[in-house]
Amino acid sequence: MILTEQIVGIIFSFCYGIILSILYNFNYQLIFNTKVLVKVVFNVVFVFDLVLIYFLVMKKINNAIIHPYFYLFIILGFLLSFRFSRRFRYLFNNFKFFRNKRKDD
Repeated sequence: MILTEQIVGIIFSFCYGIILSILYNFNYQLIFNTKVLVKVVFNVVFVFDLVLIYFLVMKKINNAIIHPYFYLFIILGFLLSFRFSRRFRYLFNNFKFFRNKRKDD
């Protein structure tokens, strides 16, 4: 693998970690405000889609050759943006769709 492919792969992995952090917090909000069947189905589809998207993009970048440092940059991007993306969870609390329904409603 040539150097430009590695650099593009590292940058994409870091950005993907940031996107993963935002989507993880959105998924977290849905998990704790829905029924059990929806939780299980949504989590399976969520994880499957995110992994599939990552591998499809990496296939375009460098023929799906994944090195361990790509995973390190995903984790680094995730951890650096996790505190920031956790604030999105609070924004979703304002929408009626995501709130827990009360018995008197």
